[in-house]
Amino acid sequence: MNRPVLLVIAHGSRDPRHAATVQALVRRAGALRPGLRVETAFLDFNLPSVAGVLDRLAADGVRDVVALPLLLTRAFHAKADVPAVLRQAPPSLRIHQAEVLGPSPLLIAAVERRLYEAGLTPGDKSATGVVLASAGSTDPEAIAVIAETARELRRTGWCSVRPAFASASLPRTEDAVRALRAEPGVRRVAVAPYVIAPGRLPDRIAAGAAGADVLAGVLGPSPELASLLLERYDGARVARRQVARTA
Repeated sequence: MNRPVLLVIAHGSRDPRHAATVQALVRRAGALRPGLRVETAFLDFNLPSVAGVLDRLAADGVRDVVALPLLLTRAFHAKADVPAVLRQAPPSLRIHQAEVLGPSPLLIAAVERRLYEAGLTPGDKSATGVVLASAGSTDPEAIAVIAETARELRRTGWCSVRPAFASASLPRTEDAVRALRAEPGVRRVAVAPYVIAPGRLPDRIAAGAAGADVLAGVLGPSPELASLLLERYDGARVARRQVARTA
């Protein structure tokens, strides 16, 4: 039985580092599942477009596609933009939309990996406060997921964890850094970008981290994130929720 194609849908950015990081992540996921056809598409700014890849898949005779939004929360892009473009797919394609990446213990593990790569150790946890800095959203569901992710990260042993946002929501990264400095027991402050790839908003997070002791890297093509892509792919295959088409 032929496996559905995995189509990873990223937002896109004018920053060339964004597309390069997304492609590296997708290649890593594909290497974990030999024989699985994996494609990448972007909603905006970068090529190939989602519509272009779907047309190419249909021309190749593909019948089943799992579309995976490369998003950490179910905010506007996941609820509106991605379903809208998938509804316009060629009628010969059966499209199954996977869940967004978060929340997941694998994302917590990826955040910690980046903190350790930035110089921290598990022994530093009890005296280190962490700012979990995301891009931001006006969607209450997305904000609630970020807050819960911060609580889950705190439960792994960090002295304190505060969420922060680069846009649309408060507090900003620099405000969370100052708040952690004032907390008892916090001897150092680290900023962990809760974003997948570099770009304008991650750069804003980095600028806000000027007062921190440690700035971790973006999640990028971490092994945990690559494994999570396949986990969401497998979940969509089991659920078999087909995208409803326009009449």
